Amino acid sequence: MMERHSGQFHKRMTKRRLRLACSEADKQALHDERSHHPHPRVPQRMEALWLKSQGLPHHQIAPLCASSAHTLRSYRKLYHTGGVEALQHLNFHGPQSLLSAHQDTMAAQGRAHPPQTINEAVAMLAALTGIKRRPTHVRLFLKHLGLQRRKVGVLPAKGDPEVQEEDQKKAGAPLSRSASW
Repeated sequence: MMERHSGQFHKRMTKRRLRLACSEADKQALHDERSHHPHPRVPQRMEALWLKSQGLPHHQIAPLCASSAHTLRSYRKLYHTGGVEALQHLNFHGPQSLLSAHQDTMAAQGRAHPPQTINEAVAMLAALTGIKRRPTHVRLFLKHLGLQRRKVGVLPAKGDPEVQEEDQKKAGAPLSRSASW
């Protein structure tokens, strides 16, 4: 014959099983967002809390959502602090480059006085910001800013100066023998 649990054990078990108290509107929002949000983490959160709002315990929800009990507790805390909107907010931390603080000044300087070579760009970056980077990193940074390498034509070594001046006027800018940034 099965023994009945003592009152103390029953109180302890009911304390552990906290129900998710949410309104019908929140339940409906959880139900709708669990399949319509573009980022895959948000539907996972919504699914877990929707199952919790239906009364399922953590040990059943965790395998269904492929997450741990700790993750489910963090989802529940997130819901209690900010509601459904807090579940939709993604706050991923990514490392920020030291150069990101100087994007505006570098972009303005690069457009006003474009460097002729990438080594000039490295020197300009070091002079403006005090940050030294390798040419490859500076090239990627300038590309990220929207500054592209300018392709320029080469003037023939022996040519008619009048024709060269006419070509320069058509192009709108003096031609150089080297590529510039």
